[in-house]
Amino acid sequence: MATLVTTMRAAGFWSTWGIAVLAFILGRLGYGAIWHSQRRTPDLVSRAGIARTFQNIRLFAEMNLVENVLVGMDQHCTCGYWACLLRTPRFWREQSAMRIRAFEFLKFVELADAAGSLANSLPYGHQRRLEIARALATEPKLILLDEPAAGMNPAESADLMRLIRRIRDRGVTVVLIEHDMKVVMGISDRIVVLQHGKKIAEGTPEEIRTNPVCIAAYLGTEVVH
Repeated sequence: MATLVTTMRAAGFWSTWGIAVLAFILGRLGYGAIWHSQRRTPDLVSRAGIARTFQNIRLFAEMNLVENVLVGMDQHCTCGYWACLLRTPRFWREQSAMRIRAFEFLKFVELADAAGSLANSLPYGHQRRLEIARALATEPKLILLDEPAAGMNPAESADLMRLIRRIRDRGVTVVLIEHDMKVVMGISDRIVVLQHGKKIAEGTPEEIRTNPVCIAAYLGTEVVH
């Protein structure tokens, strides 16, 4: 069953301690062997069923939305070198099928109407959706979202929450790294809280909401309702 695990950062840096906690989470979810592999290259991680987005959006700005999503689908291409080089009928059939599939991913993130637009022409919230669509195009079992709500206005954050729930409902496990408390509490099945790189709590949203250590470290002095 797909779940949504959220990592909250109360304070401190993510780069060193957070990676260790992320490795722990992946191990608990059954992906430890891939994470600890000496050859943890992007292609190996992707083929193992793990995808990610970035805190700072990384799109192919001069490519349209369909082309951006097709990049995520590249590993599923079955045509060999010569078929691609010679543009055989098989190549064109597969390209056509992949474009249809790419459009379906755009439809899922509600960007189908802008499929032919350049990525850099999209507003910020839509660029984030496109990045998620590209990650989903790898057909992952697990997707890592690094602060997807960063820089979003309340309406965009609400739309993002609905999208993340729909991703989970597709059977994809979501690991979310996020500061936005409304997003964290609104969509998480389970939460891990970090302070200065150390895990200080783990539990359901309600358990975290009433945890005195978390209240002092992150939520303030009063329980958030």
